[in-house]
Parts: sequence; C-alpha cells; structure tokens
Amino acid sequence: MKKVISILLVLMMVFSLAACSQPAEAPAPDPAPAPETPNSETPAPAPAPEAAAAFEGKIAIVTNTLSQNEEEYRSAQELVEKYGEDKVVHVMWPDNFMTEQEQMISIVTKLGSDPEIKALIVNQAVPGTNAAVDKLLETRDDLFIAYCQPQENPPDVAARADLILQADELGMGDNIPLQAQKLGAKTLVHYSFPRHMSIVLLSSRRDLMKAKCEEIGIEFVDATAPDPTGDAGLPGAQQFILEDVPKMVDKYGVDTAFFSTNCGMQTPLIKASVDAGAIYPQPCCPSPYHGFPSALGIESVGYTADAMAQVISETAKKLDEKGVLGRFSTWPVPVAMMNTVAAGEYAIKWINGEVGDELDIDVLEALMTEYANGIAVTTTTYVEAGAEFPTYRLIMMDFLTYGEEHIIN
Repeated sequence: MKKVISILLVLMMVFSLAACSQPAEAPAPDPAPAPETPNSETPAPAPAPEAAAAFEGKIAIVTNTLSQNEEEYRSAQELVEKYGEDKVVHVMWPDNFMTEQEQMISIVTKLGSDPEIKALIVNQAVPGTNAAVDKLLETRDDLFIAYCQPQENPPDVAARADLILQADELGMGDNIPLQAQKLGAKTLVHYSFPRHMSIVLLSSRRDLMKAKCEEIGIEFVDATAPDPTGDAGLPGAQQFILEDVPKMVDKYGVDTAFFSTNCGMQTPLIKASVDAGAIYPQPCCPSPYHGFPSALGIESVGYTADAMAQVISETAKKLDEKGVLGRFSTWPVPVAMMNTVAAGEYAIKWINGEVGDELDIDVLEALMTEYANGIAVTTTTYVEAGAEFPTYRLIMMDFLTYGEEHIIN
C-alpha cells in the first residue's frame, strides 16, 4: 500500500471548518443495499516481472464476499494486483457459510490439491474454517496457514494455524466504553445475537464493556438484533437497526453510543446514529472505510493512500454537515485489510526462508507498521486460563476521532 502521509494534512484542513457548518436535513432511513458481487471473470492485472519473481509457488487467500465484508475482499485483491493472479489465488466463502460447511471444505480442499500453493490466508476465519483446514491437513502438512478474525474456539484455532491475527477484542472491552465516554456518551447500546455471543472473544468483550461502563458511570444496554444469516437475512437485520436506533435514542437520549458486533450492520448503524445525533465510537472491524462511505453517501474511489485521505476528509465533512462532528470515531487504517496484507507478506517471507517456523513478532509488527506508515501497531499474546498462545496476536491501535486536529501522532 502506498504511504499515508497526506492523511493528517487533509484532516487538519477539513476540521478547521468544523465550527462554521450547520446540521443538514437527514434523509429517509432506507436500508443501504449490499454491494454486488464482482464478476469473477474479470481478469486481474498482469504481474510485474519483479513481483512475479518475489517468491516460489503461490499463496491462496480466502475471504468473504463483497456483501459480507468489502475490505476483506479488497485486501486480497490488493495482493493479487501486486503479485499477479498467477502468484496469488483469491477465492471466497459462500455468503451463507453457516449452512454451507461442505462447500467450505470443498473450497479449501481444492486449494490444497495445487502443489504450487505454499500458504493459505483466511480472512475471516468464520465458523467451519477449522473443519475445512482439518480436511486440508490430511494431505498437506507443508503449508503456512494464517487465520484473520477467527470465530471458533481460540485454542482449537491455535492448534491449526501458524499465525492468527485479530483486533484486540478484550482490550476493546475497556477502550470502547472509554472512547464513548470521551465522545460524550451516558449510555452504550451493544447490538449482537446468539451466534456471535457464542464466540468466546466477542462474549468476553461484551462482559468487559459492561463492567467498564459500570466502573465509569455509563449505562450499558445489552440489545439483541436479528442474525444476518437467519431467515430475514442481511436486509432484515439492517432494517431492524434503522428502526431500533431511534427508539433507543428516544428512550435514553442523544448521548447514547451504539456498537454492533456484525459487519453488515455497520452501514445502517452509522446512518441511524447520524440521523439521531447519537454517538458511534467504532465499527466492529475498525476502519475509515467500514460503513462510513455507504452510510454517508461518499463515493469511495479506491484504497490507495490518497483515496483513504479523501474518504476520511469527506467523512469529516458529512459529519460536520449533520452536526455530529466529534461524536464519531474509528481506527486510522482498515484493520481487516492490514491483517490480510501483513499475513500475506509474512507468508511470503516464510516461503523465502526469511523467517522460520517460530513466529517472528518483530517482523510481523514491522509489516503492520509499514502498512500504517509508521502509526503504532502493537500486538499481544492471547492468554486463556493461564495458557499462552504466542502465535495468536491481538492487535491494538489508537483512535481516529473525526473533529480532532491531532489524530495521528
């Protein structure tokens, strides 16, 4: 990825105008349509000769579709564009992965049947990933395997993957309430559903958020939303958020912060929070792209450094127009994209013998910091019941608050 040194300058120019604007009339709360799945026949750009020669064999990347998480999809495409489709194989999970476990197994098994594939990156490692990888490991034990944002039992994940990357959900248990308080929140509404609350890290984060809210004097509201993989699908879950947020604001006031554990809910949650004048501390997958452009009607022009700066700038302008500047925040770079890119680049170093079988944390964090252009990225070891899992890395970054001049240190 290109350098992002232009972000701070653009932000400072935008935020200097914050005090002059008045709120604009909010549009009608219609659910945002899911992005269309791209044409799989569209060829990827041909690799440059030096990129093609960067490593022997291939790496495979499995992501969700555009409708499930655009950033995961785009992050894989970024590596395809850098190294070429002959070196990076990008495939997708089925949209309704919870009921298509056999297809997931088939996808991974087919990848493993290619002896040229030396590494497998999975983002997100949704439920069923372990079963698919188990089938792969029956015939291949020579692969570097990385999971991003796994949704299965952490010790089981650590037993299968050489590298696991996940935003520090447990650290967010403290950070999200503290950030919400900083933005002016007196109440914090947490939207989720039973499937997500069966994931250890997500349910533990919820419990930590509740405890931190009690400690700092914020009312915590544990709200249940429809599962997007259920009968009503993603449109039904989005419609619920659009209708429920105004009810919550009517009940608790505009100083209510909203958080959801689901990617597909971020666009309607941001839109409804803006329309209600509420507070939004961060998306479930922290990023300037996650939900903000589609919720605010910003046409995203790509994922380069300049494009990211433009998206951040336009987001700040839209929030200023709505009168909610200073009440919305995120992380300064897209963590979902950073995970795929860093895992992919680390896998290439493993293929080339630049790192050994033992995880080199310094190299990993350097790759992440390079992606973030020097913005501090730290990882810590996941610990459960006193057992440490050193390949399971929890990621934390500082917040980007729209309306603050000194966002990036």
